[in-house]
Amino acid sequence: MEYLFGVLTLKGKLKGYDFILLLTPVLLASFGVVMVYSSSMVSATMDGLGSTFYLKRQLMWFVLSLIVFGLTALFPYQKYRRYLKIILFLSFISLVMVLLVGKNVNNAIRSISILGFNIQPSEIVKISIIMYTAYIYSKKQDVIRSFRAGVVKPVVFVAIIIGLIVMQPDLGTSLVIASVMLIMMISAGVRFKHFITLSFIGGVLLTPFVYFTDFVTSTRRERFSAVISPFSDADESGFQLIQSYLAIGGGDPMGEGLGQSIQKLGYLWGAHTDFIMAIIAEELGVIGVVVVILAYIIMMWKGLDVAKKCRDGFGSLLAIGLTSMISVQAIINLGAISGMLPITGITLPFISYGGSSLLACMMAMGILNNIAQSTNNDLEEASTN
Repeated sequence: MEYLFGVLTLKGKLKGYDFILLLTPVLLASFGVVMVYSSSMVSATMDGLGSTFYLKRQLMWFVLSLIVFGLTALFPYQKYRRYLKIILFLSFISLVMVLLVGKNVNNAIRSISILGFNIQPSEIVKISIIMYTAYIYSKKQDVIRSFRAGVVKPVVFVAIIIGLIVMQPDLGTSLVIASVMLIMMISAGVRFKHFITLSFIGGVLLTPFVYFTDFVTSTRRERFSAVISPFSDADESGFQLIQSYLAIGGGDPMGEGLGQSIQKLGYLWGAHTDFIMAIIAEELGVIGVVVVILAYIIMMWKGLDVAKKCRDGFGSLLAIGLTSMISVQAIINLGAISGMLPITGITLPFISYGGSSLLACMMAMGILNNIAQSTNNDLEEASTN
């Protein structure tokens, strides 16, 4: 009741917040709503859904994500430790439910349909894994140099979660979780040689899985070959990447103008999802791309600064994890549309169409803002004493 009353009154709640860190994700998500509409209106009309179909859904998720953003920004991050077991249990159950009753979309079962909306639990699970990793390594500083106690035990649970996500299959999200955990482990002080050992063990265990199952499908092989030589199969495996190239390089430096994209007219598949940056480049030019990238850099810089200043080990590692989650997703997405990385289906944080992704990103930034507020208040109190 005390927390709820504090949220409603906002009495003293704004003290210590970094308003740049507060506004940047909100502005980026607002921009995302505009770009989702611009990039989807034609395809939605062609599919008989109406030009505003995706806009209305993204607006609904935008409003919901703003509420979650506000609540998590006000909720004391220290209390997540108290509820961590419940959070992890619900995360595990949600992934199991996806495999049991999930909705099959494009030969992948990644979401659960609730009231007509597809919820992708793995997006929220990323945050719970970050909380778990931050909690474990903030407690294990005395054994961080030990391979068995400091590396193997924490990794086992995360490996189970990643395994459930891989079974959907969702390689992109699995890669994000593994990358973020690696960054957090390095930040916590795990020895480099332990990473080599862990990588070797992981490779040995994954090899039979890769070669004796349908894990490596022809579609996944084509995604890798398309990165190396998209024009060798321009009508099939390389088609999507080539259309992305045309969108990125087809417009003037200032862009063709908002809503004037050619590639969204049925050429670039999923223009409003993971390839939305290509449409931004085509319609808004270099300026649009630079502004978006600068927004990510600002959030990364602010997030790492919060982690550096935070005196609480849990809060510091949590800030690193949440910042890394946004940064890694942005890097993978931008790498995919530019042909530097294989296409994984990872959305562009805050901007791409997708309610679960937007909700998870705004939740992550809300928690990060609370860590920043708590840290700033602690530093101010220490300076006055």
